Amino acid sequence: MTLNANTHTQIDSYLSAANFNLLEENLTFEAKMAGSHLFWDSEPVNSCLYVKSGLVKVYKMTEDGQELILHLLQAGDFYMEMGGSETRYNCSAAVMEDSVIGFITINGLEELVASSGSFAVQFMKWMGLLHRTTQSKFRDLMLYGKNGALASTLIRMSNSYGEPCEQGIRIQLKMTKTELANLMGTTREGVSRMLSAYQEKGAIAYIDGHLVIRDLAYLRSIVQCPDCPPDICRM
Repeated sequence: MTLNANTHTQIDSYLSAANFNLLEENLTFEAKMAGSHLFWDSEPVNSCLYVKSGLVKVYKMTEDGQELILHLLQAGDFYMEMGGSETRYNCSAAVMEDSVIGFITINGLEELVASSGSFAVQFMKWMGLLHRTTQSKFRDLMLYGKNGALASTLIRMSNSYGEPCEQGIRIQLKMTKTELANLMGTTREGVSRMLSAYQEKGAIAYIDGHLVIRDLAYLRSIVQCPDCPPDICRM
């Protein structure tokens, strides 16, 4: 996977400069090598993480051994799972390229929220965005199946990593068909067939090694796209 762009909405867009600085002051930064894990499914939740640089995947393994990528976290993204003292992670997180990660304990974040009303309000708005983003992903998968999940993924890629070009929207993020399949919890062969069908329809093309979306309206029609704002319709 090669990451060439970073255009999606991140937590610093929802926190004021002062509150974002307050968050950074409470983070402990560590360098992590590609391939290392930040946490494992079912481990007790002990901290939240902020990606200062690099790329992290948050994923879930299904019972049949299929990997489902839930989130791709890049520079500026914040990830958390909160609950009671017995809360455990319901997924795993792995570093995909050398990264610098900031950690804050659950107790530390709770103290930060309790200490500043303005931070609490802005942080709650960001949490609401994260919830709506996750909901919209599963909406497309549940209502429109694998074909809808792929169409939705390509639409999200166009919002997060798209660049206008003569042929349409050039996706700056290069992903293999296996990685696309893992974003949807399906097989590489299934993704390959659906992409071929999209090409035959003239909806997409591959130009100079990059995926180009030529007919965004066609992809939106598959999922009856409600035209969500880009900060929700994102990877």
